[in-house]
Amino acid sequence: MEESNKFIRLCTFESFKEIWSHYGFGTDQRDLIQREFTRIKGNHVTYLDHAGTTLFPESLIKRFYEDITRNLYGNPHSHNPSSQMTHDTVESVRYRILEHLNTSPEEYSVIFTAGCTAALKLVADSFPWVSASAEGSGSLFCYLTDNHTSVVGIHGVTGPQGVGTVPVLPQEVEARAQNNPLSGSDGDECLVPHLFCYPAQSNFSGRKYPLSYVRGIQSQCLYPACEHRGRWFVLLDAACFVGCSPLDLKQHPADFVPISFYKMFGFPTGLGALLVRNEVAGLLRKSYFGGGTVSAYLVDEDYFVPKPHIASRFEDGTISFLDIISLHHGFDALLKFTGGMVNIQLHTFGLARYTYMILSCLRHSNGRPVAQIYCDNEFENAAEQGAVINFNLLDGYGRVVGYSQVDKMASLFNIHLRTGCFCNTGACQAYLNISNQQVKSNLEAGHVCGDNIDLIEGRPTGSIRISFGYISSFEDCKRFLKFIANNFVAKPLRLAQERLARLQSASAAEGCSSSEELTTAPTPGPARYGLDISPAPSPETLTQEAFLKAEKSSGKTCTLTNIFIYPIKSCAAFEVTEWPLGPQGLLYDHMWMVVNENGVCLSQKREPKLCLIHPHICLASNTLRLQASGMDPISLPLETSEESPGPRTCRSKICGDRVQTVDCGERVSLWLSEFLEKPCSLIRQSPDFTRHMKIGQEDGKSVYPVALSLVNEAQFLLINRASFPLVTLRQDSSNNGTPIDVLQLILRFRANLVISGLVPFEEEEWSHVKLGGALFQMVGRCGRCQMIGIDQKTGTRTQEPLRSLSECRNGKVTFGVYLCHQPQRNPSAYVSLSVGSHMTAETLK
Repeated sequence: MEESNKFIRLCTFESFKEIWSHYGFGTDQRDLIQREFTRIKGNHVTYLDHAGTTLFPESLIKRFYEDITRNLYGNPHSHNPSSQMTHDTVESVRYRILEHLNTSPEEYSVIFTAGCTAALKLVADSFPWVSASAEGSGSLFCYLTDNHTSVVGIHGVTGPQGVGTVPVLPQEVEARAQNNPLSGSDGDECLVPHLFCYPAQSNFSGRKYPLSYVRGIQSQCLYPACEHRGRWFVLLDAACFVGCSPLDLKQHPADFVPISFYKMFGFPTGLGALLVRNEVAGLLRKSYFGGGTVSAYLVDEDYFVPKPHIASRFEDGTISFLDIISLHHGFDALLKFTGGMVNIQLHTFGLARYTYMILSCLRHSNGRPVAQIYCDNEFENAAEQGAVINFNLLDGYGRVVGYSQVDKMASLFNIHLRTGCFCNTGACQAYLNISNQQVKSNLEAGHVCGDNIDLIEGRPTGSIRISFGYISSFEDCKRFLKFIANNFVAKPLRLAQERLARLQSASAAEGCSSSEELTTAPTPGPARYGLDISPAPSPETLTQEAFLKAEKSSGKTCTLTNIFIYPIKSCAAFEVTEWPLGPQGLLYDHMWMVVNENGVCLSQKREPKLCLIHPHICLASNTLRLQASGMDPISLPLETSEESPGPRTCRSKICGDRVQTVDCGERVSLWLSEFLEKPCSLIRQSPDFTRHMKIGQEDGKSVYPVALSLVNEAQFLLINRASFPLVTLRQDSSNNGTPIDVLQLILRFRANLVISGLVPFEEEEWSHVKLGGALFQMVGRCGRCQMIGIDQKTGTRTQEPLRSLSECRNGKVTFGVYLCHQPQRNPSAYVSLSVGSHMTAETLK
């Protein structure tokens, strides 16, 4: 209890100020968020993914709108007054970018691209690579292994050209350096161009690599340049760095510097730039020429003359001039709110340092660390570490908690973070100790970049990243740390107090006073680069197997106890006692869905109030009736009437599938918009559109084509009442309020079919089910998300039962199984299901 109180005291602004004094920008940070980021404040969002993209202030968009509505901007390739206005404004933006990076048009040129990746591809396609030959060595493409995918992908261009590839470990750059640079006296070999690419800041760990590497490589004092003769050029990937740190290109004159502006301002997206040092611009070669890039060309000869200025030569077609013009307002907002990049760096680094200190000191009741932090320093210096923390959580037995489960829990608390490998396989392998063979084995096991397969044989495939931006506040840190402590720490919470005292002393040495000295036995520090993660022993708690044994009773029979249909996707359930089967599942199940003004499907994850809309189907009158508190009921026909005007067709997406739908009309659209307080519409799956199920059995065998409605995965979802005691048992021991009763749990898990099974989770071992006169095939387990945390009576979010489900299933969050109907001899004859029907099952062999 004493240590819990100390943790609470640490999560106060007073304690933070003792650790770091450079907070905010001379004004109230909360006031800035309230004025400029109401979409965060109003929705109680804790946004911790600024390395993914920072968020734009509302005044930026307003001023940009006023600009483009007040001024007439034409195509800059013309010469009329509106075109000249565009040209002059764009040139002004170029100058401002260079000024922001402490350089000038005399030293650098700015080429606008579609983003950082497009800038990197431009270098890959235009760099003067020399293929290796018998007469001499060719160019080398060298890159730090801690690089973004878009940098490593340059190998796809250089490989077919016979260019050598040299991946460089971070520790090799200086360890293998030479004091004396290579001379260039060996004939033509000294003219061979080589390219070295490295990030100013790792997008994985936030580690900042020395900017001095730029001159060190160019002068051939550092590895790999010191071991290979030729002319060395440096590509400095600054995309992650410039969001929170000042970059001085006068002091560190990298040859190529790609950036993305949404990392800096949040708007616009899809716009980046490649800064090219003018001294090397003439070396870049170009094959394709687009509109505006040539001085002259002939249509019947292989003849074209590129424009002399590099920006004009490489910006094919019409640039995104309105987006470029918006950058003026981005720079204005940044300067107005923060005073400059130095202030941003101090503010964001302080938040990261404070969060790192407490997270690295959190311990379970048995003294084991709560977090495995992937870093190379103790967050002591803003010149060495950015405002990024990368980690995995560990349970009380030292086992990694899957990042997908953490992400789902974070979503329940409106905490926005990022998980996976962050398009940086090299760093992910190094920090998580994943071998090349394991990467290949994980792929064979079904894991691909960006999916939710977070653990394979107990080992993590990725991690969790939080990152801060200039709009981040102390409250973000506090909410995040309390989220971790409340949901992933075995109580009573403990602190590594000696470590905490040491970190606080380091803060005091940097000019910040330390708080109360805490003393106990030392505990291990944070996880370091390349630390191996070994499986821990199993917990001595109530296991699923023990519960199965205790509950098994040969006297029970399986019967169907509940039938639910969900006419409108994510709206409330409609319970029936008997219902016919249709070609896509239960008749009219998931046939409609609500979409926003852009045609994007709304679910309870985005709009919890959907669960308060109650659909009722009357087969006798052929109507769908909607009811909601405070609203007059509204009815619409189940089928489109042939006499009515043709419905408006539209397309939408469900789980990556494009589906053809029809709009249900303005009347129901207005009803939904009024209740949900945002523009939206109701659409219905088109009667002549067929969508097929993609998932198959867990043994890898495919199933015959199965038609789907607007469901996510399969025709039916079945759950077992016998499994609920396991979940409610964990809730009783969680000390987090009144447990959710079984009826409410059933509603939260949103199944079509509920059975009274013999033992918990036995349905996961079935291959086929016969229910009434219908035969079903089991096609997979249902992985649960944060939707089960939404109270179906009130629409409020809770942390249960997702946390308890994860605990009782040892980190997995599967509950229920997917079924597909297998029509018998006459596929057009569909039977009905009735509550009380006897069920028999065939177990997987």
